[in-house]
Amino acid sequence: MRNFSSNVLAVAAVICAMSSTGVFAQDQIRVVGSSTVFPFATAAAEEFGNTTSFKTPIIESTGTGGGMKLFCAGLGTSHPDIVNASRRMKQSELDMCRKNGVDGVVEVKIGFDGIVLAASKNAEPMQFSLRDLYLALAAQVPAPNTEGGLGNMIANPYKTWNQINPNFPNLEIQVLGPPPTSGTRDAFNELAIEGGCKTFAGMKALKKSDSNAYKTYCRGIRQDGLFVEAGENDNLIVQKIQADERAVGIFGFSFLEQNTDVIQAFSVAEGNKAAQEPTFDAISDGTYPISRSLFIYGKKAHVGIVPGLQEFMAEIIGENAAGDLGYLTDRGLIPLPDSERITFQDAVQNLTVLKLK
Repeated sequence: MRNFSSNVLAVAAVICAMSSTGVFAQDQIRVVGSSTVFPFATAAAEEFGNTTSFKTPIIESTGTGGGMKLFCAGLGTSHPDIVNASRRMKQSELDMCRKNGVDGVVEVKIGFDGIVLAASKNAEPMQFSLRDLYLALAAQVPAPNTEGGLGNMIANPYKTWNQINPNFPNLEIQVLGPPPTSGTRDAFNELAIEGGCKTFAGMKALKKSDSNAYKTYCRGIRQDGLFVEAGENDNLIVQKIQADERAVGIFGFSFLEQNTDVIQAFSVAEGNKAAQEPTFDAISDGTYPISRSLFIYGKKAHVGIVPGLQEFMAEIIGENAAGDLGYLTDRGLIPLPDSERITFQDAVQNLTVLKLK
């Protein structure tokens, strides 16, 4: 009870400070987080600033993980009002928010996105399975002629694409991707690397017997130089693969949409299913296997204190922005079904607080 009372008093003090007309006053929304959501949030901010009486929000690309740390650090003008995320908030992050007095987190899913593997137009096309991606990029893989599991894992020995699949070119594996702080990296590890890992029977069994070892083997990315962490700037990855036809880049679908004249995307297959290219329809209906949801999270305590905060969240999830014919859809966002979009519009209107447990 004592800790609860202290938290309430701390929150009240911060809000009072923010409400004053002195140095603590804030008249502009601050947003941090995902580089994938960044262009959507930026477009919404520009529209919001041009069509309302509120100032244009400030948007920073810090990566999902880095954004969560900033967002959950506390209340007040020294902390952001919204965090963009290319994955759902983790329980550990929500706990961190609560520990620092950020008790009212409002979750808004804005749409879907696909994680693309792409290369220069001049590169030789490849059609990946999830197993191919796992064997190419995991830190440790099953020893040859085994199905993996404890005692059968070795440091990744594969150096060229044709060692993974004889139909692939005899080129050194060179993949440019996001760093560990990125939600794109989290989603790629879970959907692609773990997705390929699970195709080995021994790894499926390991998940039941030793979940910690399973996560280590099935989500760890190699660190021998063949996978290069290229930072949070997806545009930079696009530029690098455009200039080097040997390199493969990993980034969000919207960056593919903007650069189809200079890069090509590779199709991906899950299990025995037909390989799918990362298209709007394939991501929308879930047939493209490396698809994920995109979110923003707002601070309920800042609503009514920071001008336009609730209104800006409503803008991003509104029909004009995130609907089937919205301006964010024109920029590559895959829209939610109408019923789900209405659910999150209601969450913004009612400032529904996120509960994960």
